[in-house]
Amino acid sequence: MSKGPDGGDRAALREAEIHAATVGEPARLDGPVHLAEYHPEWPRLFEREAARIRAALGERVVLLEHCGSTSVPGLAAKPIIDMVLAVPDSADEAGYVPALEAAGYVLRIREPAWYEHRVFKGPDTDVNLHVFSGGCPEVDRMLLFRDTLRADDAERALYERRKRALAAQTWRYVQNYADAKSEVVEGIIARAAQTTKRR
Repeated sequence: MSKGPDGGDRAALREAEIHAATVGEPARLDGPVHLAEYHPEWPRLFEREAARIRAALGERVVLLEHCGSTSVPGLAAKPIIDMVLAVPDSADEAGYVPALEAAGYVLRIREPAWYEHRVFKGPDTDVNLHVFSGGCPEVDRMLLFRDTLRADDAERALYERRKRALAAQTWRYVQNYADAKSEVVEGIIARAAQTTKRR
C-alpha cells in the first residue's frame, strides 16, 4: 500500500472516508493546491451568496457567516468562498435541502457522524457552504479561528506559512491538504480559547 503524507494505512482509510461522505464521486486533485493572494472581492461574493441563501431559506437561517481563509483580509487562500450556515436541524434534510437546491446549490458532502455536517457547492460562484445545526460547537470553533486570524498578525502569519508549505505538495484530494493543516489549526484554536478564558 502506498504511503501518503499522513502515512500508509491511514491514507487508505481516509480515502474510504472521503468516498463515503461524498455525494457522487469525489473530485481528484492529484497535484498541488492553488493559493491565491487575498482579493477584496471575496467579502462581496459572500454577501451575494448570503442574500441568495437567506431568500431561499428565510427564517430557517439560524446563523450565516463568512468563514475560512477568504474571510480573513490579507490571507492567501484557495479562491473558494467558505460559508457556515446553521439551520434548526441539519439532519432534517427535507427542511432545507430542497430550498437550497431550488436556488442552485448542490449537496456534495454528508457526514452524519460529525455533527450532521453537510456541504453544498454554489450555483455560479465557487462556494463551500457548510451546514450544521444551531448551537453546534463546531460553528463556534470555526468562528473563533476566523476571528483569531483576523485579529492576531502572528497567528495569521504562522497559518499562512504552513498553508503555503503544504499547498506546494502533491495531494490526491483537497481534503488531504485540509487534514494536513489540522495540527496548526488546532494549535491556534487552543491558544485562542485559553486567551478567551483568561479574559
